[in-house]
Amino acid sequence: MTRLAAVGGLLLGGAMVTQAAMASETPSAPARPLVATGDTGAALVARLGTARTAGDWIGADGRTVVAVTDEATAREVRRAGAEAKVVPHSMNELKSATATLRSAPRVPGTAWAVDYRTNRVVVRADRTVSAGDWSRLTRVATGIGGFVHMERTQGTFTTRLNGAQPILSTGGRCSAGFNVTDGQSDFILTAGHCGPAGSTWFADNQGGRQLGRTVNSSFPGSDFSLVQYAGGTAGAGADVVAIGGGKGVRITGVADPAVGQRVFRSGSTSGLRDGQVTALNATVNYPEGTVTGLIETTVCAEPGDSGGPLFAEGIALGVTSGGNGDCTAGGTTFFQPVTKALTALGVRLIVSARNAAGAPGGTPSPAPSASAVQGAMAPSAASPGSSAPVTGAPQGSTALARLTDTRNVGPGLLVIAGSLIALVATRYIRAEQDRKAYQRYYSATWG
Repeated sequence: MTRLAAVGGLLLGGAMVTQAAMASETPSAPARPLVATGDTGAALVARLGTARTAGDWIGADGRTVVAVTDEATAREVRRAGAEAKVVPHSMNELKSATATLRSAPRVPGTAWAVDYRTNRVVVRADRTVSAGDWSRLTRVATGIGGFVHMERTQGTFTTRLNGAQPILSTGGRCSAGFNVTDGQSDFILTAGHCGPAGSTWFADNQGGRQLGRTVNSSFPGSDFSLVQYAGGTAGAGADVVAIGGGKGVRITGVADPAVGQRVFRSGSTSGLRDGQVTALNATVNYPEGTVTGLIETTVCAEPGDSGGPLFAEGIALGVTSGGNGDCTAGGTTFFQPVTKALTALGVRLIVSARNAAGAPGGTPSPAPSASAVQGAMAPSAASPGSSAPVTGAPQGSTALARLTDTRNVGPGLLVIAGSLIALVATRYIRAEQDRKAYQRYYSATWG
């Protein structure tokens, strides 16, 4: 039995070594439904024009879907490898409707966005909107056409003042978004409503650890700001956003999201949450003013989450602006697109060193498009991105830990070595037993 156990150990150890060696190789890309050609939904819409199309999104199966106004355009979309959906209203009509809504008297507590999948403009009003204002806005919508859908929502549309680490000032608590640089100094990209230029931010409630000062802010209209680090640099882990529990997600690039894409948000109040992009270029009439060009999502958020990062697959997408509801009942949350903020501020994202082009501060490689990031996979298959310590520093490990790590060949070699020793010992013991038995037998017959 001992010999059989030793032989079994040799076989097991060999299998462990083989498995570890295979695991150390670069894994092949996971199976995913791919679009047949290089044309993404956004590229198709740009090529075909907004008079013949009405947006694009990621379907439940991960394929790109493009809304078109006629069958001839639908055939072009199918030839390009995407799915086509014929709809009655073009993007030009839908944009004209939102322009009419913007020109109407402003009503705080309302929001609207183009719903590509239903080919409608959806107008929402929270509980603060009076019956009179609701009636007047409904008359405006009726005058536009039946494709403008009106609905009431629970809660109120508010900014989330009060990436995700907390940053505090006299105005309240927000969340850090992404670290950015202009090549000379490093900054935190966060929400504009968190505080005007000149606001001082701290990393603790007592005000003992000054974090930095807001040097540029845009709100309303847009919703982004720059907080310059007091020490000038972001330090270790600048390419990581916190998601709680001492863990973080490494940021490797920046892009615009796609409708239907699964996304993740992290904030200092409610931690890591996920949801789906439901609309782009959304407009929200906060009590403080109107913000346009936002990303609309089903991700929940709560006060204090403002400015926190929106991302997917390690790609930076947005910073938290506001919304309604909470993380118990759910709700709608809007985000300022990172791409627009970076362009307006003249800064660039600090990304993982292995994704940087080598310039100081980390110049990102060309940003992948939203379709390149997730357009070729089912929305449910998305993940936040590669994990990393919040500090960004590599975690050390002892030689023993590396040797016993099941992902390495060490454990297999240990099993093989132990089995060989057991085999040798077994042979020795058996030989010694045989020798003694031989001696006992013949000693009885001697003399």
